[in-house]
Amino acid sequence: MPVNGKLLIDGQLLDAPRTYESLNPATGEVLGQAPDATPADAEAAVAAARRAFDTTTWATDKDFRIRCLDQLYQALIDHQEELRELTIAEVGATLALTHSAQLDDPINIVRYNADLLRTHPFTVDLGEIDSRGQRHHRWVEKEPVGVVAAILPYNYPNQLALAKLAPALAAGCTVVLKAAPDTPLITLALGQLIAEHTDIPAGVVNVLSSSEAAVGEVLTTHRDVDMVSFTGSTATGRRIMAAASETVKKVFLELGGKSAMILLDDADFAAASMLAAYMICTHAGQGCALTSRLLVPREHHDAVVEQVAGHFARVRYGDPSNPKTYMGPLISEKQRDKVDGMVQRAVAAGAKLVTGGERVNPGFFYTPTLLAGVDPDSEIAQEEVFGPVLAVIPYEDDDDAVRIANNSIYGLSGGVQSRDQERALAVARRIRSGTFSINGGNYFAPDAPFGGYRQSGIGRESGVAGLEEFLESKTFATVVA
Repeated sequence: MPVNGKLLIDGQLLDAPRTYESLNPATGEVLGQAPDATPADAEAAVAAARRAFDTTTWATDKDFRIRCLDQLYQALIDHQEELRELTIAEVGATLALTHSAQLDDPINIVRYNADLLRTHPFTVDLGEIDSRGQRHHRWVEKEPVGVVAAILPYNYPNQLALAKLAPALAAGCTVVLKAAPDTPLITLALGQLIAEHTDIPAGVVNVLSSSEAAVGEVLTTHRDVDMVSFTGSTATGRRIMAAASETVKKVFLELGGKSAMILLDDADFAAASMLAAYMICTHAGQGCALTSRLLVPREHHDAVVEQVAGHFARVRYGDPSNPKTYMGPLISEKQRDKVDGMVQRAVAAGAKLVTGGERVNPGFFYTPTLLAGVDPDSEIAQEEVFGPVLAVIPYEDDDDAVRIANNSIYGLSGGVQSRDQERALAVARRIRSGTFSINGGNYFAPDAPFGGYRQSGIGRESGVAGLEEFLESKTFATVVA
């Protein structure tokens, strides 16, 4: 794949009058140049998507959509190793992680949605009723929402692009996909594959990269955009929701998280400590559903902290292309500054810095950081860090653990550890979150709905629920003769 990308607008791969740099976060060096789209480019992309939806058979030809999704899947498979190399270089994802959530697993989202499209019932018969002295037959048909603006964050760009794009296309929508400013090249590469290796018609998929916030504003306010699908911070999600309200657009929002892993007093503390340590170091902590709070019975607090610290000492970080590397860099110096600032404020507020809290150069690395004795109401326990920082919080009993876990504006995910499966499940059911892991269970797959409660978002991505996000229900009735 080329290091310098191109916009995809109305079927054409285009340069822009200006570009901006994409950096390799493991080295801090310039990786390539991305086209810096303008609001006018966004307008053109929306117009192309609107025309493709309104004037072509894309929305109604299910068999054609299946064929195009099959082609996209094959193109991703054929170019998988090139995409892997670019994902490691631009995202800072480790080689191992590209063999799961950063690349290989997302490709299967396309296959899942193509297969789902083959079997999903787009018509539901409601039967007949007697009304007004006549017999009436009723049914419901599912129709695509229309033009979708899909806006990505930087942390898992392949997974999030395909989790939005594949079900939107399966539903019959047209899409303007906006790459994250920090990871434009990998998303532009997807646009190139679509343009060069599929029969997806011009305008059905448009891909933009831009450093300019005004481009996102066009997509969230434009009257010809019917739906906004956004993954990112809760603060940005609030602004998008407000902007979309002017035209009453449908919104899907997958936002922040501050998930808690609860160790019950009968847990296997050695195994749970290892899981907690390596979980928060996955992709350097840049995951909205990662368990960044570790809730531990007060009497076991110090022992668990010692165990986690021992695991942190064994986390290998560095060159993400090295197969032995477990943790790569943060995405940027700006993000590293944010993480470090939160750690320093946590220590000033009374948390104990057990290990970590250090910058490592070159690149944007930050050592695995363990904070103990954290106040559950403090900033570090309430705000999303998006870095390899684990806050250990002591609790008194199960009720106290549940109270602390639910003491958050977020509700994205969480976990519980106990030797008693039923006890663990009882606690899990009391936590207000959209996903939950019991004793390390993994829920994340193309068929599993993913999303949050409260300020972690609106709607669900993946699974049948993910397809339904991009569909409208139209109810019909006719008089039976």
